[in-house]
Amino acid sequence: MASFDQAEGLRRMLAGPKPRVFTFLSALREDEKSGMLVNLGVSLARQGNQVLMVDARASENSVGAWLNARHDQTLLDVARQQRTMKEAVKLVAAGLSVTMLARHAWLPPESARPLSRVFDTVANSSDLVIVDSDINLDDVFPLATLDDSELVIQVSADPDMIKAAYGLIKRISNRVGRRGYGIVVSGASEKEARLIYTNMAQAASRYLAVPLHYVGNVPEDEHVRKAAHLGRSVIDAFPKALASLAFSRLAEQLARTARSTLCLEGVPELGVGLGM
Repeated sequence: MASFDQAEGLRRMLAGPKPRVFTFLSALREDEKSGMLVNLGVSLARQGNQVLMVDARASENSVGAWLNARHDQTLLDVARQQRTMKEAVKLVAAGLSVTMLARHAWLPPESARPLSRVFDTVANSSDLVIVDSDINLDDVFPLATLDDSELVIQVSADPDMIKAAYGLIKRISNRVGRRGYGIVVSGASEKEARLIYTNMAQAASRYLAVPLHYVGNVPEDEHVRKAAHLGRSVIDAFPKALASLAFSRLAEQLARTARSTLCLEGVPELGVGLGM
């Protein structure tokens, strides 16, 4: 990943954060993360949002694979003028599209700047952008512009997963400094999720000096697995299931957050957290 020079860094600082972009990381298995993101994307689109899912992981179980995005039609190809934007962005359903960032998760340094410009262009054409991402061994995102997005960490009630999620926050914070993180708890009731969040938030505040924000929870629900087996979202297959209702609430929360941050663009010192 290329390091931006001082002029580029100043330009990005003055431009401020991109409040409509949400980058998701997860302490859970890849398929659990992708399933959550697909259901969240469908819920957001059902609520009238224009949603773009960006696969920045390019793995067998990342969100692009779940939505049948083509690995030979990526935003990097657009940056290299080998594909058009129309070719690289696939319409999945009304209000929901998907694209691959690149064929591989980690990019050659010379690709960083042109790809960042293409990403900004496609992000600005959507209401919300959901990025399925990881960090590498140097704790860096595949694209530097994701540093400025809203970061959301998925965790479960498993103690090992809680520890792993806290580790992700610590690694990113050591590199980018003090900033907020949203927390989504999967496979837990509202009461359990709130307790997990509270314990994580207290630890993060005390030892890392970073604020966490509760985004919501998705309860354990067999309907999610049944829907996945059918190749459908739980919202479509079982709209009255507990998980469907939970994804609808999550979608409403993210949409409100996106709207509330628009007026603060260009004033990064104010900050905006998820979960008012």
